[in-house]
Amino acid sequence: MSDSDGKKPLGISRPGSVKQSFSHGRTKNVVVETKRKRVVVPKPGAAKPAASGKSTPVGGDPSKRPAGISDAEMARRMKALKAAKAREAEDAAKRAAEEKARAEERERRRAELEAKEREEKAREEAVKAKQDEEERKKREAEAAAQAAAAPAAVDPELAPAQRRTPPAGGAPAATPRKKDDRDQRNTRGKGGDTRRSGKLTLNQALRGGEGGRQRSMAQMKRQQDRARKKAMGQTVEREKVIRDVQLPEAIMVSELANRMSEKVSDVVKALMTNGIMATQNQTIDADTAELIIDEFGHNVVRVSDADVEDVIKVEEDKPQDLKPRPPVITIMGHVDHGKTSLLDAIRSAKVTEGEAGGITQHIGAYQVATEGGAVLTFLDTPGHAAFTSMRSRGAQVTDIVVLVVAADDAVMPQTVEAINHAKAAGVPMIVAINKIDKPAANPDKVRTDLLQHEVIVEKMSGDVQDVEVSAVSGQGLDNLLEAIALQAEILELKANPDRAAQGAVIEAQLDVGRGPVATVLVENGTLKQGNIFVVGEQWGKVRALINSKGERVKEAGPSVPVEVLGLNGTPEAGDVLNVTETEAQAREIAEYRANAAKEKRAAAGAAVTLDQLMANAKASESVSELPIVVKADVQGSAEAIVQAMEKIGNDEVRVRVLHSGVGAITESDIGLAEASGAPVIGFNVRANASARASANQKGVEIRYYSIIYDLVDDVKAAASGLLSAEVREKFIGYAKILEVFKVSNVGKIAGCLVTEGVARRSAGVRLLRDDVVIHEGTLKTLKRFKDEVAEVQSGQECGMAFENYEDIRADDVIEIFEREEVERTL
Repeated sequence: MSDSDGKKPLGISRPGSVKQSFSHGRTKNVVVETKRKRVVVPKPGAAKPAASGKSTPVGGDPSKRPAGISDAEMARRMKALKAAKAREAEDAAKRAAEEKARAEERERRRAELEAKEREEKAREEAVKAKQDEEERKKREAEAAAQAAAAPAAVDPELAPAQRRTPPAGGAPAATPRKKDDRDQRNTRGKGGDTRRSGKLTLNQALRGGEGGRQRSMAQMKRQQDRARKKAMGQTVEREKVIRDVQLPEAIMVSELANRMSEKVSDVVKALMTNGIMATQNQTIDADTAELIIDEFGHNVVRVSDADVEDVIKVEEDKPQDLKPRPPVITIMGHVDHGKTSLLDAIRSAKVTEGEAGGITQHIGAYQVATEGGAVLTFLDTPGHAAFTSMRSRGAQVTDIVVLVVAADDAVMPQTVEAINHAKAAGVPMIVAINKIDKPAANPDKVRTDLLQHEVIVEKMSGDVQDVEVSAVSGQGLDNLLEAIALQAEILELKANPDRAAQGAVIEAQLDVGRGPVATVLVENGTLKQGNIFVVGEQWGKVRALINSKGERVKEAGPSVPVEVLGLNGTPEAGDVLNVTETEAQAREIAEYRANAAKEKRAAAGAAVTLDQLMANAKASESVSELPIVVKADVQGSAEAIVQAMEKIGNDEVRVRVLHSGVGAITESDIGLAEASGAPVIGFNVRANASARASANQKGVEIRYYSIIYDLVDDVKAAASGLLSAEVREKFIGYAKILEVFKVSNVGKIAGCLVTEGVARRSAGVRLLRDDVVIHEGTLKTLKRFKDEVAEVQSGQECGMAFENYEDIRADDVIEIFEREEVERTL
């Protein structure tokens, strides 16, 4: 069956059935129908031949054309498509032209509106200026009329704005009528003028007109409420005090609250409100602190970090406040010249017996009362070469220097150094010629030797006092004390005891039971128990004061040496102690100094250029280092040991102090030593139990010393072990080449005659041609006839071959030598 077009109609195939299986053995037959696809076949002769004779259908290839579309239909569709595209292009061009026209119209309207607005604004400004000028003239006329009518009469009910003098610029002010109307409105709203009853005086009103700050109605109401509560016996809130808060670059939250006199909890709450979570012990920057200060209504006074030290600036004392003080005498001189023994004789004590090796290794500070009732302060300095800085400090804080010179030893190196320290400090000197009781004593030689160093004693017509003494027999001690008293009287030493104390740290140490302890010589003022002080980079509160006799005292006046307990850390010897008013000031100054020192060290490290780093790297490669860790009992000894270590070494080897400190050897010191492969040196200190166990486990050597020159000698010997041995050459013989032979598989062989000494197979050789060294090396073979031999004596012939060298000729000379190594020491 077919339709009118010849196409077969869609049909349905014979229905079939499908058997479906379900669970539990159930099945079901389902009827299924399938549809057939209609196949469209184009009519024959639809395509027309082209002009070229080839048959090309209209609208493209028939195989790619949709099914059932004839050529005529395809042509019609293509024509409609072209017409649609042309219409779209025309519509787009028309829309673009319309959009351009609309944009030009909008721009024109905007320009017209702006011009109109400018004209209106100019008219309004002109009208306003004219009105202002008329009002100003009117006010001036009214003011002139009132002044002429009643110049002294002032109505107390008038508002301050009515009596205010008009400003020079002609700015409009409120008219009296407007002010009265506003007052009446306020009165009606509050049921009477209760705000001003007896509170606004004529002076207050006039003050507002003079440009001063006028009190607001709210402030006056608060004052009335306070007065009412006070009259009724109720608690009155304290009126807020506006403070000037000094603000450094960084400040602790608790200190900020203290300076504002506000509660710490309120300040922390204000910080949290601003999104900053900070506790009272945390530090905030200046900008954040300024925001909080403004929030609490105080005034900010910005100060720099360096301004924190202004609180300890020394003011000049008035002459009437100055009182006599004991002189400070420093005993200086060469080691073993009897400085401490002389002081023992004066003090009637045995200090020397308590010092290791019989030499002084600390600065001792003592006070001595003479038979005449005078009090003298003595500083005993070490004479060993390692304690240069300690002698320098002693000279800086002293008034008189007693230079002890042994009569049997005369002037020695540390004697000269002590003279130079005394001259640099600009203090007077007294020469004590000690050991006068010895048979070899020659005091005149001492006086003569001192002339070479510009020290002219009185016996040689000079102005320096000299006293002959004996620490053993006590001879001349009275004369020495008399000379000191005379010199002190000439100096007229005075100080003001009624002021904040200032002193110098003579020595500092870390005591196991007492913590950091500083020996301080009070120079001015009185140091009392409970005083808060700052010393160098440390601060503290005086917990206890101990004098030179080991007794506790409540206070120490000028020229009194005391041990101070209560520091938060060990200060450096030579630091200055200053008493401050508050703990916050002391802590702030100490933190500033510590930060400044840290920045200075960092800047010194950062200032090294790349070339310097390269040079240091090359130097460190060529220089052997002996690292050590030093722990001492006092700061001065540690400093002296470090300085002595720096002097050990040469261009090949040096000693490097990794760490130096005060106190017992701890486990952290052992860890540092293990990481660097260094020994730990303890000077008058010992390692604690954990440090000893750690050292045994890690194999770290701990060496203990109590005499400084033993320490220096041992370190010097250890550093000498790092020196490369010196190589020396020893010539053992010469040989002359008579003839050169060429041997297969061996090379050139030199037939030689040993002319001097001996030729050895193990020795080094040089080949000389016309007395010029051509080659230096070793022998490959040494033969006598056909046998390999160890050596050939003088006058015998032999055969020699060089290792990796064959440029040998007849009449060349072979120099034979041996090398030997010689140990070197520093």
